[in-house]
Amino acid sequence: MFRTHNCGELRESHAERDVILSGWINNIRDKGAIVFFTLRDHYGVTQVVAETQELKETVRDIPRESTVQVFGRVVLRSDVNPDMETGKIEIIPSRIETLGKCTELLPFEVAASTDTREDLRLKFRYLDLRNPKLHENIIMRSKIIKAIRDKMTDLGFLEIQTPILTSSSPEGARDYIVPSRVHPGKFYALPQAPQQFKQLLMLSGFDRYFQIAPCFRDEDARADRTPGEFYQLDVEMAFAEQEDVFGVIEAVVFDVFRMFSDKAITSTPFPRITYNDSIIKFGSDKPDLRIPLELNDVTAVFSKTGFRAFAGKNIQAIVVPGAASTPRKMFDRLTNEIVTDGAKGLVWLKVENGALTGSAAKFISLVEAKSLILVTGAKDSDALFLIADERDKALKFAGILRNKLGVAYDLIEKNSFRFCWIVDFPMFERNEDTGRIEFSHNPFSMPQGGLDVLKSDDPLSIKAYQYDIVCNGVELSSGAVRNHNPRIMEEAFRIAGYSVDVIKAKFPALYNAFKYGAPPHAGIAPGIDRMVMLLADAPSVREVIAFPMNKNAQDLLMSAPGEITEKQLEETHICVKRPQH
Repeated sequence: MFRTHNCGELRESHAERDVILSGWINNIRDKGAIVFFTLRDHYGVTQVVAETQELKETVRDIPRESTVQVFGRVVLRSDVNPDMETGKIEIIPSRIETLGKCTELLPFEVAASTDTREDLRLKFRYLDLRNPKLHENIIMRSKIIKAIRDKMTDLGFLEIQTPILTSSSPEGARDYIVPSRVHPGKFYALPQAPQQFKQLLMLSGFDRYFQIAPCFRDEDARADRTPGEFYQLDVEMAFAEQEDVFGVIEAVVFDVFRMFSDKAITSTPFPRITYNDSIIKFGSDKPDLRIPLELNDVTAVFSKTGFRAFAGKNIQAIVVPGAASTPRKMFDRLTNEIVTDGAKGLVWLKVENGALTGSAAKFISLVEAKSLILVTGAKDSDALFLIADERDKALKFAGILRNKLGVAYDLIEKNSFRFCWIVDFPMFERNEDTGRIEFSHNPFSMPQGGLDVLKSDDPLSIKAYQYDIVCNGVELSSGAVRNHNPRIMEEAFRIAGYSVDVIKAKFPALYNAFKYGAPPHAGIAPGIDRMVMLLADAPSVREVIAFPMNKNAQDLLMSAPGEITEKQLEETHICVKRPQH
């Protein structure tokens, strides 16, 4: 028996009991006459006080982070520690046994691991995960996933597993491919998402499917996504419309966020914002609604301007109330940051006694100044920030600036989760590099208006039944009402440059299945990693994943990706081009 109790369990009621604890030596304080140390395990921390000379020497000889077994008696502490759950008791040991000695110099202090360089943390992730904050994140993740499973089951959803080895298909990101030993020259792909499988389940007669699904995409890292793999709450519903999906996801998300946080949460139903309105008001399709700022299109104000930086440009303005007293260095810092992000520049102005002062006030006529103040509603003591560029770029950089202003002026609503749905995404978009028409969101989505609009309307004007759920500026999920009609599918893919032969080759199962009585169906897939990141108030998803890759798609702990043997290459019929020296 390694323990009678865990390190977070003992209380005043256990006083004078003989117990056995096992764990890691967390911290040691040598006072000479006595030696204190705290013992840590998965459940908590307990203080142990060695009083005899023999036991003091034993403790002094054991390095921190070694695992030990402590036999002793529970006593009440004279100096209660209110910061420890076990702070009213301590253990007086009779014997201490070393179970696993730490024989290497620690690469970092476990208690301060989150302040250590990330690549070092990931290389020694098993030590990093001993950090109480990180450890608690993983515990929270487990509890959140259980809560999601329970809620989905209560709502009548059936959990079904889908394949990990599947076929490669053009779904928006690069595939991870796996060579076949049995079929030379052919490859499996890891699923970017269970998209086709979950739709096939609806065609198979299942009504409500869900899965905590792993997804694999060979794409660059972001703060809210690790490269390689991530997990999502995959959901699909037969005979369902957009609002049916919204009702389910709002019930799940609201309950889970309320269960794991005491922050204010947007009440249901969550606000619906069209894609166009979101871009116009916030410069983004994932707006942070905690920031009480909106964009103002002031292009018309400067339609005849003599200011060269504004002439012929789309101009977006943001008013920050009470910011006229901002020091010059704040304006300069914001300018430098937005230029670094790719903007051509930033014009800032102050409203003082009904007039404008600031970086470009001398280039703005009195008529333009009065019109600008009137259009934006700016008042004395307010500051105005203006971005001028082509329309799409002006909106994009104004959206980035809006987020920066929220941080710089401490405008972000505290202790809240602000949700919204972004709806009515465009079905298609034009690739800036190639000029080609492409799917903008999900190739399996139903266009609003069906086959008729695909045949008659400008592709760039067509909207789809596609939607995102956004929380605090983080896109939690994308989803859509699915296109279940083969003729609509053919026409949509034709517009995007794919022939029927390509559809048959890349999506054979789905395309053929649609010919056998397909039900209307819809789905969505909220990101598990992102939900946990928000609830844990973590700076990135890597803080809520047990063994993440680094930003360069490397697993530093397991040394992946790595080389394989010539025999393995031969068995899978792969010839590797070696670099020439």
